[in-house]
Amino acid sequence: MNILVTDRSKLRDAAKKFLAATEGFKLFAFYGEMGAGKTTLIKAICNELGVSDVVTSPTFTLINEYKRPGMCPIYHFDFYRIKNLTEVFDFGFEEYTDGESYCFMEWPERIESILPEGTVRISITVNSDGSRTLFSEEV
Repeated sequence: MNILVTDRSKLRDAAKKFLAATEGFKLFAFYGEMGAGKTTLIKAICNELGVSDVVTSPTFTLINEYKRPGMCPIYHFDFYRIKNLTEVFDFGFEEYTDGESYCFMEWPERIESILPEGTVRISITVNSDGSRTLFSEEV
């Protein structure tokens, strides 16, 4: 998968392309530098999936749950502040990722060794013109 996002006005189209390219997958790890747009992209994807809640970065809470009428919730993780893997196990990470819900993970490099099998790794690169490229070899 390779999706170019030229500006914020194209986010909805990028989210639709993302969902089409990753159909059948539920676990996503988003890699990118600070300010690359991980949370912004996840917000656009959640909106396309029918989330009406406000989508924000769970930097301080580690996880946000977004409800969708008549469907499984969506879980949004931010591992930026994780100090060790024990913290991840303590809040029951495996229980979230074992179900049917979408799971979107920011800063997954902090927990790389315990990412579940089947996690799709998405790299977000900031290009010299300010556009973003979403890339994954797995889809």
